[in-house]
Amino acid sequence: MKRRSTTPSLKSFKTRALLVSVAFMVAVATPLAYSQQANADEFDERIAALQRQIDSYQSAAQELGAKADTLQRKLDGIKNEIAQLQTQIDLNQAKYEQLVVKIKETEKEIADNRDALGEVIANLAIEGDITPLEMLASAKNISDYVDKQTYQSSMRDELKSTISRINDLKDQLEKQKIQTETALENQKRARSALDSKRAEQQQLVNETRGQEAAYQSLKKKTQAQQQEVMEAQQAAIRAATASNGGVKFVGGGSGGYPWGPGNCPMMGMFSTGGADGNGGDGWGYGCRQCASYAAWKIGQRTGIIPTNLGNANNFPSSLSHRPQGYTAKANSVGVIMAGEYGHVVWVESGPDAEGYITVSQYNANYGDGWGNFSRVRVHQSSYDVYIYF
Repeated sequence: MKRRSTTPSLKSFKTRALLVSVAFMVAVATPLAYSQQANADEFDERIAALQRQIDSYQSAAQELGAKADTLQRKLDGIKNEIAQLQTQIDLNQAKYEQLVVKIKETEKEIADNRDALGEVIANLAIEGDITPLEMLASAKNISDYVDKQTYQSSMRDELKSTISRINDLKDQLEKQKIQTETALENQKRARSALDSKRAEQQQLVNETRGQEAAYQSLKKKTQAQQQEVMEAQQAAIRAATASNGGVKFVGGGSGGYPWGPGNCPMMGMFSTGGADGNGGDGWGYGCRQCASYAAWKIGQRTGIIPTNLGNANNFPSSLSHRPQGYTAKANSVGVIMAGEYGHVVWVESGPDAEGYITVSQYNANYGDGWGNFSRVRVHQSSYDVYIYF
């Protein structure tokens, strides 16, 4: 009877939420152990079902997050349009106020010119009553007479020109005023429409963000349920193995594996810190996880650490070029294929007369927490396949 486990290859607190490692190293030798193991195994489907729920909630949250981001970009675009339109409104408002001032100045200029022109007209009218002979007689000389005649003619022309210029200026200012008023009115209506559109878009963003938060909340609740089931699974298997003495702990350290509590602290089941600050070990696995330790042990044996082999149950296919079999040998990797992620160990000694082997591993929780090293004596039938090095 093979033991089941779920150990992801790269499980960090931020990037691989809820990829949980559950490693089972159990020796099975009696019918009683078989029955107990079956009871423990029934947790797998519950764990997998909860994982599917978590994945669906995460997918929905991601879709809503992307939708909210798109809506936010549209909202930002509307806000930008409003800002541009407001700038145009402010510009036209300034032009309008300037025109109002100019019109007032022009009206004053018209009034002043009317007063001045009134005097000119009166003088011309008076002088117009004088006959040319009387003007010649009153002149000091012929040159004075010519000057008076020229003055009258010049004043008449200047009068016509001034009246024409003032009237044209007034007409232009009035037209500009009307155009500016119309532009201002249109721009204010456009801004009102954009304000309504912005309010609608903001409501959509808020609603979508709220839905995303709801799915994230569901995901967290389901993650908590999954963790409870997985811990119950661990407890069931420990109870089954303890009942018939299947696992015996063997002393010794990890042999120089570079990751530990100091540089790869665990947050519950999840790796943090590490080579990338996010729980990665630099080889494509989570630090202090089973796959990371097994890959490191392969590197100790061969001189090259294999990178990015995947989850524990991906090792046989990723290392298909290596010899594999169902009998344990020293310096091989034992693989449990069951569960979503599986579990891997390093075989330190071949089977004895009873079929027991010594393996070392990381992240098999025997009650002392996650991400810890252990060396145990377990029956070789605990693993589905061995990869030889």
